[in-house]
Formats: sequence, structure tokens, C-alpha cells
Amino acid sequence: MRTGRSLGWVSTSSRTVGFTLIELLVVLAIVAVLLTLALPRYYGQLDAAKEAVLLDNLRTTRDVIGKFYGDTGRFPESLEELVAKRYLAGVPVDPITESATSWTIDPVPPGYKGAVYDVHSTAPGTGRNGVPYAQW
Repeated sequence: MRTGRSLGWVSTSSRTVGFTLIELLVVLAIVAVLLTLALPRYYGQLDAAKEAVLLDNLRTTRDVIGKFYGDTGRFPESLEELVAKRYLAGVPVDPITESATSWTIDPVPPGYKGAVYDVHSTAPGTGRNGVPYAQW
């Protein structure tokens, strides 16, 4: 019978359980490669989602302004009036600037009553389609 002192024998009671440094470095290298592939796609999708929300908020607000005009015969004095009259649940947030107060409001053409004719984003930069946010 062999004893724990011989060269070919490893005692199970003296063996430590765990990972070697090489194994840990290999796993960390694999995780780093996966992150370098995944993170740019994640941030690209995050920007695309913000742009989709911005377009939806603009579309909804413009639709509500038109409905307000159809119901009252005048344009609203402010976006808050649309909330007060329950046309909107709240002033929409611009997801690019992350603010509900950063909208650019186009004035009403001469001959019409009210103050809000159209809304645009004040976010700097351009969208993924190459059009500046302020022109959306």
C-alpha cells in the first residue's frame, strides 16, 4: 500500500479545492471579449429606443394639439393646458434631454388663437437617420 509521502500519491485530505490563477485569467479574458462585443450593441440599441420614444412623444403631442384645436377652435396656450384639460396625462419627457420642460414650441400662425402650434426637441445632435433632433 502506498503512503501519502510517495511521489505518485496525492492525499485527498491535503488537496485544496479551487481554481488556479490561469483558469481565472482565462475566464476573465473570455468575459472581457464578450463584453467588448456586447456593449457597443447595447448602447446602440439604447439610443435607438430613446429615439423611438422621442418620435412617439412628438407624434402623440402633435395629435393631441390637433384634437384640442378641433374641439375648441383654438390652439392651447401651453402644454400644461393640455394636461389640465386632460388631453395628456402629463407633459411628455424628451428622452434625449431627459426633461419635460425642454421642448421648443412653435408659435401659432397669424390669424389663429393660442400659443402652441407645434413642438420640437431641443436635444443637441442628430439622430441615427442623420436628421438633427430639432427638426423632428
